[in-house]
Amino acid sequence: MPTNLSIKNVPDRLMSRLRKRAAKHHRSLQGEVLAIIESSVESPSSLTPSQVLSQVRLLGLRTPREAASIIRKDRDAR
Repeated sequence: MPTNLSIKNVPDRLMSRLRKRAAKHHRSLQGEVLAIIESSVESPSSLTPSQVLSQVRLLGLRTPREAASIIRKDRDAR
C-alpha cells in the first residue's frame, strides 16, 4: 500500500536544484524525488571478476604495490 511522505523546511537553493533536475528528466517534482529515493535504496550492483580486472587495467596497475600506493594516497588525502 502506498504511503504519503512529507518533507518540511527544504531550503530554497535545494528546491531550485530539484526543480531544475526534474525538468531536465521531464518529471514532476514529486516524480523526481521518488526517482532519487528509489535509486538511493537499490542494492548496489556487484562487479564480476572480469569487470574488476577491466577497471584495474583502466587504472594502468600492474602490481599490488602500485594499487597499495594509490589506496594510501587516497586514504591520507582524507
